[in-house]
Amino acid sequence: MTCHSDYVTFNLSNDIIINGGKQMKKWVCEVCGYIYDPEFGDPDGGVEPGTAFEDIPEDWVCPDCGVTKDNFSPLD
Repeated sequence: MTCHSDYVTFNLSNDIIINGGKQMKKWVCEVCGYIYDPEFGDPDGGVEPGTAFEDIPEDWVCPDCGVTKDNFSPLD
């Protein structure tokens, strides 16, 4: 199933979001289990919805436990 919005198209079967032709996956924090979902971003952390994990600033930290991006892995 594919859904569309003004800025994001996402495929519900494999959690890949396509924004401007870029595939964006969800990422999970290996420390606390927080899931970064590019559909929602992290507005409280300064990350707009539709932002791929790879495009998040290097100084961003997990909003739940405070670890760095190095502690995240792609969600399968």
